[in-house]
Amino acid sequence: MPVPAETLRKLLEDYGDRVRFPVYVRPESNRTALVLEGDELVFLTEEPPVEGRANASLVRFLARALGVNRSQVEIVHGARSRAKVVEIRGLDADAVSERLAEVVEPW
Repeated sequence: MPVPAETLRKLLEDYGDRVRFPVYVRPESNRTALVLEGDELVFLTEEPPVEGRANASLVRFLARALGVNRSQVEIVHGARSRAKVVEIRGLDADAVSERLAEVVEPW
């Protein structure tokens, strides 16, 4: 069952041409996926949390899922933490929530 865009929209902070949202990262998982666990987005990645590999995996995943360049996806808080805030430039919150709804899995 897909996650409704309205549910995801509640997690997003809209700044017009950019959007921020929190993501919790679980490195060294058995798969790579973005899931909704309760009311929190959790990114599962097979990459280890060394040398920025888990962060790079998150940026690649979001850029592909949202149809934007990697340069438009930035971790603005928590680069060395599992709790992060990601900023997407060039899209509004409605567009981000619609596109995320296509890839986010319920937990």
